[in-house]
Amino acid sequence: MTEEDFGPLLRPYTLTRGRTRPTGPEFDMMTMIRTAPAAYSNTAGLAPEHLKILQMCLAPASVADVASDLGLSLNVVRILLSDLRDKGLITARPQATVAQLPEERLLREVIQGLQAL
Repeated sequence: MTEEDFGPLLRPYTLTRGRTRPTGPEFDMMTMIRTAPAAYSNTAGLAPEHLKILQMCLAPASVADVASDLGLSLNVVRILLSDLRDKGLITARPQATVAQLPEERLLREVIQGLQAL
């Protein structure tokens, strides 16, 4: 085997420094990530992938979009994001949930009430 044969396996391992889990709460695929306003004042020691994430997330982007654009697995991206979160360089906002619809019975009563006017 050549060194190139190990490339796809070795690169994620080196990017995460051997870690297999992010620190803190896990990022959902649809969590929206945004670069913090003062992020570029504290970029010393960051890997090129960290810097790419900061650039990509100047406008909010989902974790899935970041992973896709970087061509990395979700788990690797979650670990990189946790590095940035730990340094206060990004903000994470869970995906907005859709409000639950009212029951059909209630809607019918409203319609009947409006028709009675």
